[in-house]
Amino acid sequence: MAKQDETLTMLKELTDAKGIPGNEKEPRKIMKNYISPYADEVFYDNLGSLIAQKTGEENGPKIMVAGHLDEVGFMVTRIDDNGFIYFQTAGGWWSQVMLAQRVTIMGSKGDVTGVIGSKPPHILSADARKKPVEIKDMFIDIGASSKKEAEDFGVKPGDSIVPYFEFTPLKNEKLLLAKAWDNRIGCAIAIEVLKQLKDSEHPNIVYGVGTTQEEVGLRGAKTAAHAIEPDIGFGVDVGIAGDTPGVPDHDADSKLGKGPQIVLYDASMVSHKGVRDFVVETAEENNIPYQFTSMAGGGTDSGSIHLTANGVPSLSITVATRYIHTHAGILHRDDFENTVKLIVETIKKLDRDKVNELIFD
Repeated sequence: MAKQDETLTMLKELTDAKGIPGNEKEPRKIMKNYISPYADEVFYDNLGSLIAQKTGEENGPKIMVAGHLDEVGFMVTRIDDNGFIYFQTAGGWWSQVMLAQRVTIMGSKGDVTGVIGSKPPHILSADARKKPVEIKDMFIDIGASSKKEAEDFGVKPGDSIVPYFEFTPLKNEKLLLAKAWDNRIGCAIAIEVLKQLKDSEHPNIVYGVGTTQEEVGLRGAKTAAHAIEPDIGFGVDVGIAGDTPGVPDHDADSKLGKGPQIVLYDASMVSHKGVRDFVVETAEENNIPYQFTSMAGGGTDSGSIHLTANGVPSLSITVATRYIHTHAGILHRDDFENTVKLIVETIKKLDRDKVNELIFD
């Protein structure tokens, strides 16, 4: 199988996997399968984050490259007498992207297909039709005729509900359409970084990490970073693409295919200036395209990593993605590959002296 096909197969398996916050078993298993050949050891924290360790030099600085395993989804909260499912969001959702979308409930007897519904607009008042339907007024129809039948299907409160969408390369094959780019692309980056470092000499201990529960508060990154105690942290995630109609540059100016995003600031972290400048310098030395971004709201795993122990100099590097926190996002394959290249080249330049310089300069 060609190298390109292997990469696409990995991306498909990662994004097709179902894993909301607190139930990341499927994507964790797939990430383990792909990253294990390039790691000396794979272990877990007690919240289920996967940690793959690759040692360059025994006493070298610890470099953490973390993507999160979880995706935004829902959780069953109750079943009414007529068999309709009510749910809680797990992660941030905008109500306008949810109605009439297909979902999969991970029931005890296997997957159950459903669709998100609401009261038909035809019977709403004129004023009500002008307003978006609130999430609390939505339900999931699984074709059950009663609560008992829904339970017979294997559905119960607490079950995970995941958006349904199949990985699809677009006509322009560099553009990849899938659910859960947020943040299986970060997991793929961590895998590829370890893969590309496998036969490279570098004086560091590198950790490729798939964290849990990022979408509900950067939780797994906190426990994983405590387990690792890294010297430098890189949170790899998706970022906002501003190259769709109606988005002015002052709101978001990143474009697909123009390189990884160097995050200057978000609600969870001010990026470490020394690490940021070092990464930008590395990009320019290697002719790797990059773009700057900042976000007034939201954050990445770096927000937890940088607050570990007595502090971890950290930087978020993200892949511009359209339509995040929906059933279908689009990103550019070149941005994925250039993000991997940038992190690999940065790690090759790091050693104990450089890390100390970045921390204490």
